[in-house]
Amino acid sequence: MNLLGAFASAFRIPDLRKKILFTLLIIAVYRFGAHVPTPGINVQAAQDFSRGAQGGVFQFINLFSGGALTQMAIFALGIMPYITSSIIMQLLTVVIPKLEAWSKEGETGTKKITQTTRYLTVVLALLQSTGLAFLFHSGGLQTGATTVDLIPNFTPPRVALVVLSLTAGTALIMWLGELITQRGIGNGMSILIFASIVSTLPSEGQAILAQKGWGIFLVICLMGIGIIVAIVAMEQGQRRIPVQYAKRVVGRQMYAGSSTYIPLKVNQAGVIPIIFASSVLYIPSLLQNVIQNQAIQNFISNYLVNSSSILYMILYGSMVVFFAYFYTAISFNPTDVADNMKKYGGFIPGIRPGRQTAEYLDRILTRITLPGALFIAAIALLPSVFTATQNISALPFGGTSILITVGVTLETMKQIESQLTMRHYEGFLK
Repeated sequence: MNLLGAFASAFRIPDLRKKILFTLLIIAVYRFGAHVPTPGINVQAAQDFSRGAQGGVFQFINLFSGGALTQMAIFALGIMPYITSSIIMQLLTVVIPKLEAWSKEGETGTKKITQTTRYLTVVLALLQSTGLAFLFHSGGLQTGATTVDLIPNFTPPRVALVVLSLTAGTALIMWLGELITQRGIGNGMSILIFASIVSTLPSEGQAILAQKGWGIFLVICLMGIGIIVAIVAMEQGQRRIPVQYAKRVVGRQMYAGSSTYIPLKVNQAGVIPIIFASSVLYIPSLLQNVIQNQAIQNFISNYLVNSSSILYMILYGSMVVFFAYFYTAISFNPTDVADNMKKYGGFIPGIRPGRQTAEYLDRILTRITLPGALFIAAIALLPSVFTATQNISALPFGGTSILITVGVTLETMKQIESQLTMRHYEGFLK
């Protein structure tokens, strides 16, 4: 069955059709909010800045807001505060015993962690929206050769209105994402990020076509197809560690031995290393407006903010590789896996249970993480390479955007496929 036939089969199932249509409705509401201007701003100045802004301090956050940031819409912060709070909670779960205990309490603990993540998201949204209000007023934003002020009437009530509007927009996005997760198809937050990224592709493609002509445009399209194929292969790639379970007697019943495997993904960390590295490189951009030393400001502008500089590429690539190992280490604990296997009578053929199993898993994971980390570093640096060599400001098929879109598409297709398989339909990935 082809892809169109699978879609037709999905829409013939009433409950699955309702979930898909509900997801599309929420995406439409989300994209509408990305174009509603925040109360209290100069709408004309925001439109001018949106047309002239490119790269720099806004590029990363603007990617996750679908262009709402440079338009200063109510969804300007996008899903970034929630992503940041989720990452912080994952890191704190490793170091704070209380959070670690919650993570092991099952559904009850998950609800507590989720609620804490929501509160932290609102706090981060308040801080970020306050910073953006001051930046958009006195940060020296440039559109061409003209400096624009998006909040000309900069009074405390007006600033409070802007901050509350942006924070409420972030809270609404978080609620919309949870609605998709509960009543729609796929992970809600991932679907909203996917919609934001895909919405910017046509304008970026049109800009390249107008700037470089059909030749470079077709080359980039062909290159994009190749990148998508490579990312799919890397995302699906895994090392399967065989596991044997001995016979067990529970009460009066004897359970026969079985064999399974532990799937260790080549790209265990996904797109998280790129988000971590980009967040770290975002700090010099913020310091640039605080430090008054001209030499330091010039160094930051030329080497730490300029994505086409060699130093920027080296730092970015190195941090992506580092954070790939770092996040893999905190998300997969070989010692816990080895203890659970030993508890239920499982063992890896040729490896003793316990400490030797943990060392074996750690050794395998360290080796297969390297090609995955180098691959996502190369994908992340692709836009910078094109900026330096081809003078292209926006590359549709590169970096974080294509990794997220392919990953979310695969996961969503798998969920729809599982629904179809339960009803005896052939899925997407057959």
